[in-house]
Amino acid sequence: MRKKVLLMGKSGSGKTSMRSIIFANFIARDTRRLGPTMDVEHTHLRLLGGLVLNLWDCGGQDGFMESYFVNQRETIFRNVEVLIYVFDIESREISKDLAYYRSCLDAVNQNSPGAKIFCLIHKTDLVSEEKKDEVFQVRKQNIEAVTKPFTCSCFATSIWDETLFKAWSKIVYELIPNIKMLEGSLKQLCEVLEADEVILFERATFLEIACHSRVPHSDVHRFEKISNIVKQFKLSCSKVGANFTKIELRNQHFAAFIDVFTSNTYIMVVCSDLSIGECTKFETLLIFHFY
Repeated sequence: MRKKVLLMGKSGSGKTSMRSIIFANFIARDTRRLGPTMDVEHTHLRLLGGLVLNLWDCGGQDGFMESYFVNQRETIFRNVEVLIYVFDIESREISKDLAYYRSCLDAVNQNSPGAKIFCLIHKTDLVSEEKKDEVFQVRKQNIEAVTKPFTCSCFATSIWDETLFKAWSKIVYELIPNIKMLEGSLKQLCEVLEADEVILFERATFLEIACHSRVPHSDVHRFEKISNIVKQFKLSCSKVGANFTKIELRNQHFAAFIDVFTSNTYIMVVCSDLSIGECTKFETLLIFHFY
């Protein structure tokens, strides 16, 4: 099963940088050497089961954008499951950005009615911390006004922190079939192991796919932080010729285990009851028998 995802936005908005970090194992500082996308670049990612994410990264120069709407309209916008539109938070051409976005919405609605819309308000690291939320809310309101009568989900993102992983985890979540069944199985596993939390990550990108928590936690961004940290650790391992397979962390308060689960996933189990040992792959496979 293939699902088509369009990644669009004006040239220089940061589309290719975020794609390279999520899907091509770049680190943030290395994205500076990336050039602009010429026309359309394709990335394929195999997720759970037979699901393949077919990502179309569309160049944002004016000439390409006009071609998408006129000469390639049906080719680009047909059979789209998700449209991701990236806005540069510091853009000085807001009206032009919104006009191109609206043209994308109309083309998607014409060729792929029912496609989900995500807007990433990107490069938030360039805005001072005290103004960041205010600027984001203003941009979000402008985008939502243009989006009507459709709906969109907006995220503030930066390649320099975990916000990028949060946004893309939410996007991938929407693409996974039978996600509620998967969440139900994670709940069963969590209860059987008497764990605080069980989290499933996609193996290549380390994006959070699904989770279940039995114990509330004050940090609502902890999973995307883990994604970011482990992704960086995996890259460090590869640079010295080491293979990342699993991590075990323990202190006086909790134990956490990250291990390969299936050919496409890692699983993380967090326990505050330190008498509980590491879950075995046999135990987890009993719960996830349908995979």
